[in-house]
Amino acid sequence: MAAPREPGPCVPPWTWCVILILAASSVPGVHALIEGLYCGAEICYDVLGVSRDASKSEIARAYRQLARKYHPDKFRTGDPGLEGETQESAGKRFLLVATAYETLKDEDSRKDYDYMLDHPEEYYRHYYAYYRRQLAPKVDVRVVILVTICAISIFQYYSWQSSYNETINYLVTVPKYRIQATEIAKQQGLLSRAKEKGKNRRSKEEIREQEEEVIRDIIKNKIDIKGGYQKPNFSDILLCKIVLFPYYLVTYVRWYVSWIYRFHICGEEYGEEEKLYIIRLHMKMSQSQFDRVDEQLRTVFLEKRLWIRDNFEVYKHEQEEEMKVKMATDHRMKRYRRWMKNEGPGRLTFVDD
Repeated sequence: MAAPREPGPCVPPWTWCVILILAASSVPGVHALIEGLYCGAEICYDVLGVSRDASKSEIARAYRQLARKYHPDKFRTGDPGLEGETQESAGKRFLLVATAYETLKDEDSRKDYDYMLDHPEEYYRHYYAYYRRQLAPKVDVRVVILVTICAISIFQYYSWQSSYNETINYLVTVPKYRIQATEIAKQQGLLSRAKEKGKNRRSKEEIREQEEEVIRDIIKNKIDIKGGYQKPNFSDILLCKIVLFPYYLVTYVRWYVSWIYRFHICGEEYGEEEKLYIIRLHMKMSQSQFDRVDEQLRTVFLEKRLWIRDNFEVYKHEQEEEMKVKMATDHRMKRYRRWMKNEGPGRLTFVDD
């Protein structure tokens, strides 16, 4: 059996301090230049041959001089001052000169680079500052948003204009509106066919085209088209809505406060416009949808006092029951249910009323 070893001599604490100091002194010092960032292992100021106090004009002048020497299109082997340089090495030098100039010509980039030279130990900060600048969009985001909004607004306007023109083209073919427009044109003397002689005489085709244009213009001016096919207005496009949003917001707040004060505090009676507004809200219809409702039907709404919630619920129930009866007595609906019963998918069972 081996004899136990005697404990070694105790190491004084100051010895460990000396060891740590020697170990720290043996670690290579932190360098300010980081490969892959800015000019790599070279200092950008030295690449351009300027001092850290150089102005923008001095940096630009130094860059132009070096660019004329090392640019691949202007480099010539054997030029004075370029002994030993090849086309490849000159190209690499030109890229380094361009990188140095791009780093120092911008104030923010130059500030980050000077900070790296003065604080070489902050590796992560230098990497973050460099790549944040490299990956940042070159175009102002606000400009991109503005251009996008303008493009959407232009598309909106021309899309609405196309829908409006299609609506007018359709209305021109409807006998009801065409006859009315023709009568108005005759009353205004726009369709008088005076006899024309000489060079001013028009062909039948030209006369017919002019009459069609007159009828089209009358329909445009006399018929109030509402909803999704109305005449486009610049105030309805997205750009104008965004610009006018503060005005709309203030107008709405004023209207809402006035509504609360007039009808809830003062107990004022609703007018026709206010009644129709409440009815539209009950029906969950947009303004454009409600604008397409016939005037006679609006009169029925007012007669039934549908701005009162209870009256509206009764009216809604009556309409639903009426629709059920109509569907039950509709022959086409019966045929459809009979088909679903006999041949439909899954042979579902439907009971005829």
